[in-house]
Amino acid sequence: MSDLIRTCDVPADRLVTRTVEEFLGLLGGPIRIHLPGKDRSRTRAVATLLHGNEPSGVRALHRFLKSGGRPATDVLALVAAVATALQPPGFAFRMLPGARDLNRCFAGPYSGPEGLLAREILDELLAAEPEALVDLHNTSGSGPAYGVGTRLNPICLAVTSMFASQYVLTDIRLGSLMEATEDAFPTVTIECGGAGSAAADELAFNGLQRFLCSESLLAAAPAGHEVVVLEHPVRIRLAPGARIAYSHAPVGNRTLTLRNDIDRFNSAVLRANEPIGWTNELTALTAAGGTGLTPLDELFEVRGGQLYAKRALRLFMATTDVRIAEDDCVFYVVAA
Repeated sequence: MSDLIRTCDVPADRLVTRTVEEFLGLLGGPIRIHLPGKDRSRTRAVATLLHGNEPSGVRALHRFLKSGGRPATDVLALVAAVATALQPPGFAFRMLPGARDLNRCFAGPYSGPEGLLAREILDELLAAEPEALVDLHNTSGSGPAYGVGTRLNPICLAVTSMFASQYVLTDIRLGSLMEATEDAFPTVTIECGGAGSAAADELAFNGLQRFLCSESLLAAAPAGHEVVVLEHPVRIRLAPGARIAYSHAPVGNRTLTLRNDIDRFNSAVLRANEPIGWTNELTALTAAGGTGLTPLDELFEVRGGQLYAKRALRLFMATTDVRIAEDDCVFYVVAA
């Protein structure tokens, strides 16, 4: 039995009748929840709150628990970064200052608090042998929901269709949970939309209910939900030492200024020759795909101190949060 993850027995544990914030506060740390299903021979798994500022998944899970609904199969649900989510003012920190990003710890080394918790989450999931795992997140900017995975198979597409109409097939390796379980069982990361959005919370709940209660995952796709596959995203990061700002005009003491509405391109195509910011050097950015560095000048160019797309592109996870842009990435991009 895990040393770091506490068990919450549902429906015996009446803590779930409280708000999600009260529920997490009373438990205090990472939670393991087992739900008996109609078919006790199968299990489905859900991971939530790997990042403390992405609440839609745990809100959806808590709402499902309060509803008293019985899932089609047994369920293993894991709620991870509880202490981070509870840090005032609540759901504000991706990870605590000085801590490692939990969803970058699943490739090891399994040391330190985050590495040990990642190892225990992985052990729990591998022991359960679920027929599928959904890892629920929020996007770091506003935009539509989409699925992400490392495998292209019918179950991954079917699960994605319960939440969204786009599936990003990635070969980028970051040490995430879905990479650690990709060979064991179908795993899909669902980006539910922007944190704090009522629409993202509702999408997470409706999709989770379909995932947990459908007799067959392959037969559970909502009518008309055909999934578009977008392949091989490129991760755009700041170069070492570069600083970023978001504004309607260049900020003088920053290497790169992006438009303060950059996240609108999460739901619209960025057309060729459309300016998205200001910089004097393309070297302010780096680009990496699954096979290593990608030529940045095939995607963007600098003209007259402005940054332009060289061809039509789709952006994902574009954010206006300086901390996320500097610590993680500026956005992901695929050809439109």
